[in-house]
Amino acid sequence: MIDTKRLDEIFCDCLLTEKENGENGDPLVKVVKVEAIINNFVFHSERVKKYTDEIVSFLDELPDKFKSSIGGGWSFVNACMDKHGNQWGEHRNMEQLFALGIAIGKAKFMIPRRMWSIFPGGVPYVAYMD
Repeated sequence: MIDTKRLDEIFCDCLLTEKENGENGDPLVKVVKVEAIINNFVFHSERVKKYTDEIVSFLDELPDKFKSSIGGGWSFVNACMDKHGNQWGEHRNMEQLFALGIAIGKAKFMIPRRMWSIFPGGVPYVAYMD
């Protein structure tokens, strides 16, 4: 099961801090910018890399339909359940997981944002690049 407390710790640690953002708004370190479902995030690239194995282990707990090699991707709304049928989190947690997954190159949206409206409720499909 995905540990939401640990996911939140990882997520918060990876976010760029005010101190790491220069006075003119240019980051002082290498960053990864992610346009997620609702929010945009800027992560410290080295800290994200540090957590790659844990992020992948969380992504691997999602139902197989999210895996690019098996299901090809699935609706974001289905990500609240893990592959064992347990509810593990809420939309905020799901967005955190996919944002981190995108930051490490292991998750992606199936179609561009401008086309999300073709999906029920305008909710995107996401794939875990296993």
